Amino acid sequence: MSPSPLAYRPCVGIMAVNRSGLVWVGRRVIGRAGKESGGSFERWWQMPQGGIDEGEDAEAAALRELCEETGMCTVSVLGRTHDWLAYDLPKELQPVTWGGRYRGQKQVWFAVRFHGDESEIDIIPKAGHAQEFDDWRWAGVDELVDLIVPFKRDVYTRALAELSVHARPE
Repeated sequence: MSPSPLAYRPCVGIMAVNRSGLVWVGRRVIGRAGKESGGSFERWWQMPQGGIDEGEDAEAAALRELCEETGMCTVSVLGRTHDWLAYDLPKELQPVTWGGRYRGQKQVWFAVRFHGDESEIDIIPKAGHAQEFDDWRWAGVDELVDLIVPFKRDVYTRALAELSVHARPE
């Protein structure tokens, strides 16, 4: 079987770490999760991620996406993955996700330290943005891979191999 001729969508992922060294994860909104995961909604949690706009710097995209999706804007960048990490969507999802334009995503991941108060966290979107998450919590870095939809687990494993060093208390 030949690989998909479709391109990868350029994207960022963000591992937001609190003062205790725990990582923010959000539970995907069921309507969106159903279209993309093909699996259990209760178990689909993820760290924030999102597309890089045309001409946008990856770090700027990461900070923008984090603020848009979670309300966490009081952060500092701790590190990033050295290379792009890619995953393919399951074949049945490629025609229906992102208008069928992409086979999956290539991501650069950033670790950031959240310096704000939890009252800053707001998963209700501002005007013009779709809601990504319907719940959130702090998780230990050792929990993260098991919380993620299976087709993204390899990317999470590789990102965490580089970034988990930042998931420690201040």
